[in-house]
Amino acid sequence: LKVSTTELSMAKSKTKKKKKASSSSGGLKGFGGGSSSSGSNKSTAGGGGTIDRSPSALKFYDYLQRNDGGGSNLKRVGLGYFPLQIGPSKENDIIIQLRGVIALRDIPKGEPIIEIPYEMALDLGRESADPTLPATSFLQKYCAWRSSSDSVPPGDKERGDYFAMLPGYLSEDCLGSTDFFSEGALDMLQSPGVVEETKSRREMVQARYERDVQPMAEMSSNLYRWEDGSNGKEGEDDTTIATESHLQWASWIITSRVLTVQGAPESNTANRVLIPLIDMCNHDRDSPHILTGRAMPGGMLKVVAGADIKTGDAVNIGYGGSVEGNDRFVQDYGFLDAGGSKERGKKKKTGDDGGDFVAEAYKIVARKLVGRGGRSIARMSAAEQERELDALGATSLEDDEALLASGNVVKSDERMSLEYRIGMKKALAEMK
Repeated sequence: LKVSTTELSMAKSKTKKKKKASSSSGGLKGFGGGSSSSGSNKSTAGGGGTIDRSPSALKFYDYLQRNDGGGSNLKRVGLGYFPLQIGPSKENDIIIQLRGVIALRDIPKGEPIIEIPYEMALDLGRESADPTLPATSFLQKYCAWRSSSDSVPPGDKERGDYFAMLPGYLSEDCLGSTDFFSEGALDMLQSPGVVEETKSRREMVQARYERDVQPMAEMSSNLYRWEDGSNGKEGEDDTTIATESHLQWASWIITSRVLTVQGAPESNTANRVLIPLIDMCNHDRDSPHILTGRAMPGGMLKVVAGADIKTGDAVNIGYGGSVEGNDRFVQDYGFLDAGGSKERGKKKKTGDDGGDFVAEAYKIVARKLVGRGGRSIARMSAAEQERELDALGATSLEDDEALLASGNVVKSDERMSLEYRIGMKKALAEMK
């Protein structure tokens, strides 16, 4: 099976092979984590991928079937693992297992791949620039499930098997986002704009926590109870209330996993929606598949095949409308987009060893920095462009590549920052 995902997707996977490589595994993500290649909880699909039959996956499949989302879906797709090689050469590579959505049969172009009833999705309200508001709602539901609260509504209790599949608090998945970077790692990005937005998002989380979460938790510990620490002894209770850091994680869940879905035709609104199974598709900028549907009662949220799919293929979708650059990916998703399947396929045909290859996700940002527009909606003023270029000029590309190759940068956030600025400098060099 040739995995059609990029070297990146949404959650770090594990590997038993530890060889030094010039590319960091910090940007290698796949939904909900990964696994080593061995184990009895997998079976091989026709195309070479392996179907995830772990206990948590089986519970999730049951959840889909119980809620009318799995009867036909699970005849077409499931969760699976895909072998992915990273590194600049065969002698210096790492093999990971990337988890995503796998096709269980051939699916012709135009047919639905996934169909999820709107009632099964978690609607977190109107789309806005502030992710902390829907994050408070999500965090409350997540805490109620996690603490096994008796007050959990039946519908939310049902979602527990889905919540269990989400990237965990302070897992490697979320730590790839600048929201969780150290100050040193933020400085290493050499991107004042990304740093300022990251700090602004942190301030939003702090304000929302102090205004909404903390007062409600103080009034009733059941609302945001992260851990039920009651040991049954009178006068002793070690219950843990969700902290500001937990809200930060919940906000990252919103920015990285939620899809913006149009409401009823007459409403002219869009809502933020968590859609089980669809949000488990990995990212491929060149994915031809189409997301469709409306956030309304009776609506069906779908991924429709934009090309023929073979049994065992990974089913990927394009995050951010497939038009955003790595300045957004490193903030919102926690990984760096190393290129879509088509552009990486061209690289293989030309025999490029990776040294001169520059992903489109870097070129999009570079075009903004030099005023050539690009597909991204965001625009930069001349002053902002100058500031970004000056920051990137603090070190040379040659020095950055030597630092990466030295192995002296070992912290994952600092390594990702270094990779980001290397990618940006390569993209800018191509435009000269």
